[in-house]
Amino acid sequence: MKSLFAQRHNLSDPGVQLDLINNHSEKVRSLDKFEAKMDEIGLFPLKPTGIEIFQINVGYMCNMTCKHCHVDAGPDRQEIMSRETLEQCLVALDRPSVTTVDLTGGAPEMNPHFRWFVGEVAKLDKQIIVRSNLTILDTRRFEDLPAFMADHGVEITCSLPFYSKRRTDAQRGEGTYDKSMKVLKILNGVGYGNEESGLRLNLVYNPVGAFLPPDQESLKQEYKKRLWEDHQVIFNDLYTITNLPISRYLNFLVMSGNLDEYMEKLVTSFNPSAAMGVMCRNTISIGWDGSLYDCDFNQMLKLKTAHGAPKHIRDWNLDSLNQREIVLNQHCYGCTAGAGSSCGGAVA
Repeated sequence: MKSLFAQRHNLSDPGVQLDLINNHSEKVRSLDKFEAKMDEIGLFPLKPTGIEIFQINVGYMCNMTCKHCHVDAGPDRQEIMSRETLEQCLVALDRPSVTTVDLTGGAPEMNPHFRWFVGEVAKLDKQIIVRSNLTILDTRRFEDLPAFMADHGVEITCSLPFYSKRRTDAQRGEGTYDKSMKVLKILNGVGYGNEESGLRLNLVYNPVGAFLPPDQESLKQEYKKRLWEDHQVIFNDLYTITNLPISRYLNFLVMSGNLDEYMEKLVTSFNPSAAMGVMCRNTISIGWDGSLYDCDFNQMLKLKTAHGAPKHIRDWNLDSLNQREIVLNQHCYGCTAGAGSSCGGAVA
């Protein structure tokens, strides 16, 4: 259910979101422009280091409606990547420089072509990452997927906002924590999380409130200790990801009166080392309709690749995309604050 603010201001509109980020108040308008900040450290215009990762959003449909979701995913979303577009992705993937295929959503498992596509990518000898919400695997329709993904050597990266039930359920809905523990045990049962199996299982931490993530390594050790002691669950790595002021999280910031303070926090925490390693430099994001974006966050704001670069997967041109200028805006501060943030966790 959308808040009254979201209904009145059409917060599902990416243009409205950008206006809020940039112009919500005099305080926000006075903040340094991200492009100017990057120029100060010699990183503007920001250029790719070479595309290595295909992050493919195969659809916005999801079995959950999480409060922090920047995709605004949910059961009512009908945007699903077609088999034709997935086939165009396979054509573009058939080159050695692209080493990793990162499948995201919504719940990527809900795409009807998910199993077929994973099988085809596996034939290309690429690393496959699936970003799962865990609870989707606790349903009859998808209960075969832990074994299926293990058979194909898929790396699973899944959201677990905290190692306690209260904080996890507060962000992702009542009952989420118990289902997540059940599924994690199933994944452990087929070898995930065991260093000797080679089947990697990673957890993702997103802050529940309007603050930055804590130190990634320290939090990882806390997670490992608590999940083992409380549930005998093991995993390989923990990624801390900063919430970007987009979609539902932006709505939370506005409704709670924290937008100005949060934006200021992101700006004042700018880290040049993190800026050098932002994920858009070695990643390309493909939307459910095949449109190309510099990152998943730009995708949600409809900020397509620009400056002469191809805008759709059917027009794939690796040389052109590797030479493109990356599209920046104020939300990019979220990836450069503190230790930095990427889909692989902290950067610096």
